[in-house]
Amino acid sequence: MIKRSLSIITFTTLAAGLLSSNALADTLRCGSALVSLGDRPFEVERKCGAPVHRDPVGYTLGSYDRREYMIEEWVYGPSNGMLSILRFEGNRLTAIERRRER
Repeated sequence: MIKRSLSIITFTTLAAGLLSSNALADTLRCGSALVSLGDRPFEVERKCGAPVHRDPVGYTLGSYDRREYMIEEWVYGPSNGMLSILRFEGNRLTAIERRRER
């Protein structure tokens, strides 16, 4: 009975940890502000300041292939040896990638 309770508690703790790590991958901390997926470029710039580098990557088709959306990447950092690369598609933040500076 005690072993079963411990295994349930362990499983619950691990599941909560995995869920919270996924949530952290969808946000970026800039000082005391948080940037999240779906934010607009002006919101990100207001919270984080101007990026170190902006790179227009290309275009993608929107839903129903009726409209092209520009893809742009912004680079912030390095902060503690990490670069943060933010990808905007159609004026919305769609991805946050972190990688070690080379």
